[in-house]
Amino acid sequence: MLATQQTPQYSVMDQFVESICYRAPENRTQWYPPLMRSAESLGQRAISADAAEDALAVLRKLEPDDYCEYLSAYYAEGIRRFGANWRYADIVTVLLALAVDLKPKSYLEIGVRRGRSVCTVASKAPACDIYMFDMWVANYAGMENPGESLVSRELDKVSHTGKRIFTNGNSHSTLKTFFRQNSDLAFDLITVDGDHTRNGAIEDLCDVLPRLKIGGAVVFDDICHPKHRYLEDVWKELVVNDNRFTSWSCADIGYGVGFALRKW
Repeated sequence: MLATQQTPQYSVMDQFVESICYRAPENRTQWYPPLMRSAESLGQRAISADAAEDALAVLRKLEPDDYCEYLSAYYAEGIRRFGANWRYADIVTVLLALAVDLKPKSYLEIGVRRGRSVCTVASKAPACDIYMFDMWVANYAGMENPGESLVSRELDKVSHTGKRIFTNGNSHSTLKTFFRQNSDLAFDLITVDGDHTRNGAIEDLCDVLPRLKIGGAVVFDDICHPKHRYLEDVWKELVVNDNRFTSWSCADIGYGVGFALRKW
């Protein structure tokens, strides 16, 4: 059981990700929910060796830090050892797969750090408007964390041309303010990778899930991280067990990642 009774406050969503939704013509019955792709089908792309090669290509464009250097070596070795038979997924391969199919025009991310994930999305959707929420904690995880200036330079490297909206501060206050000020804004793609405490992750998910378009995807990182094992339970209770979504996850190797597509 979760440590809080907080749940997302959904209202009727009338915005859609057109690339993977079907809507009946006017005056015709919409028999099915609009979503035409399952999470499983996109998950198979995310876990492929081709996705790992694509992820490696993105990382090689960016300014390295210790973690990205480790990931690059990990991708390269997995591809070398196992070739087309390698099956591995993380937040980068998942975002690559989703960005190809969803063709996002709007992307929200909590927990930006040095911009690896936002650059992943922008590499496939360069005109996407990107909304970034972070505290840019100095020396985060023992690595330099310069903030907006570095992230903007990294986005330039993947030819991003869309809007870049940076919001600095604790997401538990900044998100609520942002959504009050932008009451009609909804997103094609959302990543939650910020506060990794149990209640903090719950609050971030509860804030953003109602703003996900029909056909949109939410990504949740680190679901099997050894220091945050409860995150998988948070993900399952708030998303996997909710029939609004079709979901997929990889928790066999690495730190794990899950994503879900909204059906209604």
